Amino acid sequence: MAGQNDVSALEEQMVDNSVKKSERKPNLWNRLSGPVKVGLAFALIAIVMALIGLLKGAVTTPLSVRSILMALVISGGTWGVVSWAIATAVVEVEQDVAAVETPTPQAGTEDDC
Repeated sequence: MAGQNDVSALEEQMVDNSVKKSERKPNLWNRLSGPVKVGLAFALIAIVMALIGLLKGAVTTPLSVRSILMALVISGGTWGVVSWAIATAVVEVEQDVAAVETPTPQAGTEDDC
């Protein structure tokens, strides 16, 4: 009987833990919209590519804090903003297409009789 009590207590604890997890606020990544996630992902890719380009081309371009920051801001910012704008446009077009494709009842049709 003691084994069953332990099992039921463990089950109750698991249910309580799952309820607590579901009541938690979602983290920042989960609260972001899809287009913002796309923009951040492409910005991160652009920043990594800019850093690699700076390190490989260090022979011709002197590395300084200013040149590194400029490369990161220009590449990450440009790729992030452009990819965010494209993803936002795609989401809006998909919503418009979905709104047009859903049938709406119109007044005066035969179905109203």
